[in-house]
Amino acid sequence: MSNYRKGSHSVFSIHLPLVWITKYRKKILSGDIAQRARSLIRGICEKHQVEIRKGHIAPDHIHLFVSISPSLAVSKLMQQLKGRTAHAMINEFPLLRRQYWGRHMWARGYFCCSSGNVTDEVIKQYIAQQEDADETFRIEGE
Repeated sequence: MSNYRKGSHSVFSIHLPLVWITKYRKKILSGDIAQRARSLIRGICEKHQVEIRKGHIAPDHIHLFVSISPSLAVSKLMQQLKGRTAHAMINEFPLLRRQYWGRHMWARGYFCCSSGNVTDEVIKQYIAQQEDADETFRIEGE
């Protein structure tokens, strides 16, 4: 039972891969911007008790493999991740303010599925194949 997480009235194991892209697929996630995105995502996940099992920031998209509580809706998590990161980063980086003058940094949708048909190890290996310095949540090219 070591792979299960516990809530006050539940025991669960909900693992989800999440992927979202920058608006217009602009390759803006590198250097300080990628570092800031990673720290914001970690903070948001910690606040909502979401465990990041693996992550990857590419220049134009983000992959996260997370373990969430059954009380947290995936749509609410994505709303927080995309909304808070966009708001903070557009305010902090003039480059992003110029690129995304409409204040929308992320494309509208996101990808999410349960990892039931594919094992967690396959998803972790896929994300790990993208190279890394920080083993659990890395930035491409770092």
